Amino acid sequence: MLKSSIREIRDFPIPGIVFRDITTALKDGEVLRTAVDSMAEMLEGVEFDAVLGPESRGFIFGVPLAYKLGKGFVPVRKAGKLPAETARREYKLEYGSSIIEIHRDAVEAGKKFVLVDDLLATGGTAKATIELIEEMGGKVVASAFFIELEGLEGRKFLGEQDVRSLLIYE
Repeated sequence: MLKSSIREIRDFPIPGIVFRDITTALKDGEVLRTAVDSMAEMLEGVEFDAVLGPESRGFIFGVPLAYKLGKGFVPVRKAGKLPAETARREYKLEYGSSIIEIHRDAVEAGKKFVLVDDLLATGGTAKATIELIEEMGGKVVASAFFIELEGLEGRKFLGEQDVRSLLIYE
């Protein structure tokens, strides 16, 4: 049910790429509920204090997952979007670079987090988020993704990180 709800768009954003469009899954309440419930099941036994979600698709799965598990949610935003004092990390993307920021008071030393996002591709955003949290004294104890593109080896890029993915594509 979940995989069949994902639309494939060939040659987007560039020729040779198969884009996995989750908007077709999100618009179906039953599919969305199943995805969030399944991601919650993937995290059974993981002890953590809050969910982290990178902008913007990490918010889509991170907030309902945090709610379901009775945890707080910490947004990881693009540069310039947060009003209070932030910590930031610049990282490389496939086609350039980006900067993520988090409120400094969102991460207390010793706090444990689960990183939640829609997609694990090359792992750049996830790795930058994990490194930023660790620099601030926190610990990302697991990462949960709706989709993993296995052929891009993001899991390998994340090293020893506990990676859990609901749907895996080659």
